[in-house]
Amino acid sequence: MARKTDKRREDLRIKLLDLAEATIIKGGLPALKARTLATEAGCSVGAIYTVFGDLNDIVLATNGRTFQRLGRDVARAVQARPNASPADQLVIMGTAYLEFAADNTRAWRTLFDLEMSTQMNVPKWYLAELARLFGYIAGPLRQIYPDKPDRDIDLMTRALFSSVHGMVLLGLEQRISAIPRSDMENMIEMVLRGMARP
Repeated sequence: MARKTDKRREDLRIKLLDLAEATIIKGGLPALKARTLATEAGCSVGAIYTVFGDLNDIVLATNGRTFQRLGRDVARAVQARPNASPADQLVIMGTAYLEFAADNTRAWRTLFDLEMSTQMNVPKWYLAELARLFGYIAGPLRQIYPDKPDRDIDLMTRALFSSVHGMVLLGLEQRISAIPRSDMENMIEMVLRGMARP
């Protein structure tokens, strides 16, 4: 009996995640509502909370899926150019990040729209996905700067990520300070190649 209950809970968990992901892709984070989710899943609102602690937990889980897709896209882009120099790898990753954000804007935005801070009890798996993404950037930086301590590489990694993320965010939102999409790749390349000069 316990196995059947566990199976039902896992099936509901997957169904809720699939529906939440589809909702976010279609309408962004503001479109995700517990009551609507329950109706679409064919369950009560209370049943949702037997599987997830709250709506934020559902968003975290869908963000985990988005992180995995983003990581796969970045890794594939680099693997497609096995002879790329470390500087070229950084540019490839920056371009892949831009392409992922442009093609999956609402899911990508939800990675950053969910209110989170270092003071929160963020799940270990979520931090691991973020660390994996940073690891892609840190690899080429360690090749370019073999004598720098890990702390400096970590700071450079976060600086590069923040720079590229900021350019992509401003560009995709078409803020007044942004540049046209056609120039975004060039700007990302300029910043990354500048950082890649030891």
